Amino acid sequence: MTTNPPDQALTVSRAGLLPRRREPGRLDANSMRSRNRSMLLRSIWRDGPTSRADLARHTGLSRSAVSALVEPLIDSGLVEETGRGSSRGGRRPRMLRFVDEAFSVVGIDMGATHISVVVTDMRGRVRAWQRTDRSTREDPHGALQVMRQLVDAARADTGMRTGRMQAGRLLGVGVAVPSPVDPTAPGRLPPFFMPAWRDIDLERDLALSGSPPLLIDNDANLGALAESWWGAGRDGGDLAFIKLGTGIGAGFVIDGHIFRGHNGTAGEIGHLVIDPQGPQCVCGLQGCLSTFIGTPALLAAARAAGSGEPHSLLDDPALDVRRLIAAVQQGDPAARALIERAAGFLGLAVAGLINLINPRTVVLGGELATVGDALLLPLRARVQSRSMWTAVAHSRIIASRLGEQDVALGAATRVMQAALMDPTRFPVEVSP
Repeated sequence: MTTNPPDQALTVSRAGLLPRRREPGRLDANSMRSRNRSMLLRSIWRDGPTSRADLARHTGLSRSAVSALVEPLIDSGLVEETGRGSSRGGRRPRMLRFVDEAFSVVGIDMGATHISVVVTDMRGRVRAWQRTDRSTREDPHGALQVMRQLVDAARADTGMRTGRMQAGRLLGVGVAVPSPVDPTAPGRLPPFFMPAWRDIDLERDLALSGSPPLLIDNDANLGALAESWWGAGRDGGDLAFIKLGTGIGAGFVIDGHIFRGHNGTAGEIGHLVIDPQGPQCVCGLQGCLSTFIGTPALLAAARAAGSGEPHSLLDDPALDVRRLIAAVQQGDPAARALIERAAGFLGLAVAGLINLINPRTVVLGGELATVGDALLLPLRARVQSRSMWTAVAHSRIIASRLGEQDVALGAATRVMQAALMDPTRFPVEVSP
């Protein structure tokens, strides 16, 4: 299956392509050349088609330096000349563009109950998509096998259906996982969250065809990155992404970069205690947000509500999130009441989040977010009543428009971001 995001999703905020800070000390000639080439590549990707003269004006480099740095990028196939631009008094300049089709990128979303894979070009256009329902927490070896199969199928689909982008020209693979990620050992998922994965190292054991480079990150972090580049946050501004699923997680993009906290556990909003006397959580605390609105808790409450209501759509032994959403959309009173109750709990957490970090945009992702206004309207009302007006006045709370591809697309985007910041990640020669 191949899909394309809307055209408006092809604009990306500049912030995510800027270094956090200047490199300390003096740079030698090779380091300076590498940094300048990286800066030019990002400018061409972001602003192209553009001319060498415009690149010189925007970067502060001389025209001769720009020409010398651009030629290896053209030779590598990352950049190409696309014809002549408009004259500003002299000869019409030769325009440069980034070759979006030069490489494909794979993003894997390993959820608690599903696995999905996207293949994109270097502009975030989804060229192939594969998804299957799969319980991953208790069966790591089965999950790894399914990931390999889906990646192979998606890459084959891409190779057949696209023109210049070849399945073999793979830049890398991003993997989103439903747990915190230790930046010092990203392939090792925390046993506290994923006990069956104790002896698994994703970097070692995923073993994809061709052994492409892997970048592993938390699913909510990558959902936030996708929204920042291609979705609700592409116009800039700090953003929070809340993934509603088996667990509840949040990712933050601040000044264009994922905020991870001291050891990579920032965003565990699902373990914010809503009621100290509430149900026991798997984390050892009581009354965490996930114990009220995580998928297992939500479906248990739905079954209990439906069992006492004649003709309720919730009185269904095969009830799952999709059927719950369908019941809400069909106006089932018990289902709508359940979603309003969930919105109340979620609103407490979102209000605290807005008071603390004051993001411009809060985006809801995951299947439950597709229920729309039945969740958003009571959620916004609860947040309004629980937040400082100065914090909430200029924030917006919306559902993701990237759909079920959001986290996988974020995983692919993380690979793109890393390569544009460091062109040595491209498997081509870009040195003079």
